[in-house]
Amino acid sequence: MRVRSYEVLSDTRLNEGGFLVLRRMKLRAVLDDGSKTKEGTYEFVERPKGLDAVVLAIWTRGPDGRARVLLRDGVRIPLVFGRTAPPKPLKFTEVVAGILEKGEETDSGIRQRAADEAWEEAGLRIAPDRVKTLGPATFPTPGMCAEYFHLMECEISKQEADAAEHPSGDGSPFEEGAAVRWSTLDEALAAVERGEINDLKTEVILRRLQQRLA
Repeated sequence: MRVRSYEVLSDTRLNEGGFLVLRRMKLRAVLDDGSKTKEGTYEFVERPKGLDAVVLAIWTRGPDGRARVLLRDGVRIPLVFGRTAPPKPLKFTEVVAGILEKGEETDSGIRQRAADEAWEEAGLRIAPDRVKTLGPATFPTPGMCAEYFHLMECEISKQEADAAEHPSGDGSPFEEGAAVRWSTLDEALAAVERGEINDLKTEVILRRLQQRLA
């Protein structure tokens, strides 16, 4: 029997005013024949600052013509405190990414946010109109958050890569010590296969970039 709709019995938000909000709902499913299931509780996370995020693959051509991608090594606090055996060393490799703030949900807003993140996280000044969509947006964790990832890419020249400044960051102490580096696209994907890069959004965007360049 298929679900026709859901009957909301209660809807509560916990930690309102914080960076993340836990939404706790009590629901019953209404089936096609009009019958209802038993009551169930579902919890998921909301982010009042902005629900969705942009993920950006910044790339260039090396002297040999091979694509090189910018990677960022930093620390993710949930991996330090959220697991009984945190990764060692405390380094997490990913591409540039950032949260879309209120009012940035439009196509131009997404491109502007991508350009802003390129400056904050990689020290690269990129015009928003150079940022291109890399396939459809995707839900990274639909079981716990309704967040959309907008996957984008931007090719820069070797001169621009060489002229990169020290990333300004967003002022957060949790970005302290983060560093950027360049890797060939092939080697980055090989690092994914070896488990040295195990960030899902980074794997997806690297594979999409590989497909586009092919």
